[in-house]
Amino acid sequence: MKFWESVHTFNHPWSFVSSGHWRKYPNPFNPAVLSTDIVERNVTPEGTLRTTRLLTMNTEFPIPSWASSMINIGRLHAIEHSEVNPEQQTLKFVSQNITFCSILTIKETITYRPDPTDSEKTIMEQNAEISVPSMSFVEKTIASTIATNSQKGREAMEWVVDKIKEEFLPTPAACEEASRQSSSV
Repeated sequence: MKFWESVHTFNHPWSFVSSGHWRKYPNPFNPAVLSTDIVERNVTPEGTLRTTRLLTMNTEFPIPSWASSMINIGRLHAIEHSEVNPEQQTLKFVSQNITFCSILTIKETITYRPDPTDSEKTIMEQNAEISVPSMSFVEKTIASTIATNSQKGREAMEWVVDKIKEEFLPTPAACEEASRQSSSV
């Protein structure tokens, strides 16, 4: 089994980053994710939102040609379980492949929470467990790919949060226009 982990700080409040999670796909940084479908969603009596989603992806993983010729790989599926606790401001989700899970298992956990020293920032803790029985070299290759895709995921989140901010925060030009309109009345 191979483990990989990373910690990253977004210069955005938790409310924007947690909203971005639900709108992260599709994005131009990770075109492999084709769709996300909500399978189940409920709110606990304590107010925690629990969601299960199915992710459908193209195969853009570095698989040796001898392995890909043995199995027909077209689409991959993963299941994602998430919990949002608005009171504690935490979003945690765990995703795991359900395609080829008898050959390869990738379990990824990501947690978003406000930076305790600056509420305008969000800390992302990410880790992955990769298990390929009797094939540690494949585990290392996949861990390397996850590290590369993690950077793409952070870029995608920045892109999504910027889009959300454009929707909700006025631009200087919009403020000037509103000022001109109110002074002409």
